[in-house]
Amino acid sequence: MEEILKIDRVVKRYKNKTAVDEVSFVVRKGNIFGLLGPNGAGKTSLIRIITTITGADEGTVYFNGEPLNGFHPTQIGYLPEERGLYKKMKVGEQLLYLAQLKGLEYKTAKASILKWMDKFDIRDWWHKKVEELSKGMQQKIQFIATVMHDPKLIILDEPFTGLDPINTDLIKAEIKQLKEEGASIIFSTHRMEQVEEVCEDIVLIDDGKVILEGKVEQIKQDFKENVFEVAYEGDLDLESLNGNVEMIGKNEQCMRFKLNEGVTANQFLENLIKKGIQIQSFNEILPSLNEIFIKKVEDND
Repeated sequence: MEEILKIDRVVKRYKNKTAVDEVSFVVRKGNIFGLLGPNGAGKTSLIRIITTITGADEGTVYFNGEPLNGFHPTQIGYLPEERGLYKKMKVGEQLLYLAQLKGLEYKTAKASILKWMDKFDIRDWWHKKVEELSKGMQQKIQFIATVMHDPKLIILDEPFTGLDPINTDLIKAEIKQLKEEGASIIFSTHRMEQVEEVCEDIVLIDDGKVILEGKVEQIKQDFKENVFEVAYEGDLDLESLNGNVEMIGKNEQCMRFKLNEGVTANQFLENLIKKGIQIQSFNEILPSLNEIFIKKVEDND
């Protein structure tokens, strides 16, 4: 699949601090890509480079096959973690202003804004001042400002902040729809369960360096530790398992365990059946992205 964005050995320094240290990765077209890392890892510095707010000290950023230039930000939508709405302006006026900064003509801008406001059932907010809206309402306006110019690349930094579960699901659905329509999305958050839900590829940055990258499912496979969960009926005598497993947890008729080296899942399952245990379910437990995130960052310290 073609790339919408390529980061090639990018370096960014602030006085004596190297915030981004020879970082390289690619974002594929039509992909939801997770940009992850602990606080101070260098994510914000990278986003500022991609959006041309600042420039790289070394390395090159390619947008749609071309070195990043001053025109490309009109094809990028950026929802920052720190929201940038003008509190005293009316919603409609503000969105029109921001859309025209992105190069849209007035008529086109208004049509796009009204389309998005209708999607969220908020057309009657047009004449409200931003300061009159709740944080969740402001977040919807910020999201519209991010996508109303039909950008090829959308950067979302903590997009669900301030949203209740219903509106979180609403924004998630729109993100997935934008992806289906061909947009590429960089998704940055500290909520790893959200990354698992929406992202296909990720890069994990710590102390300015890439410490992990790849497809989410493949990464989870790479970090699995031979852990399984079995739900069963009958009497399961752990001592009779001949040291083949390390018990991790047990709750009534359910047990979670780690197979010892040299023991396959099939062998263990066959052993249980021979002992007369009625198996209800038998599943491999893959590590969560949150567990992998913590492990990699701790290992990098």
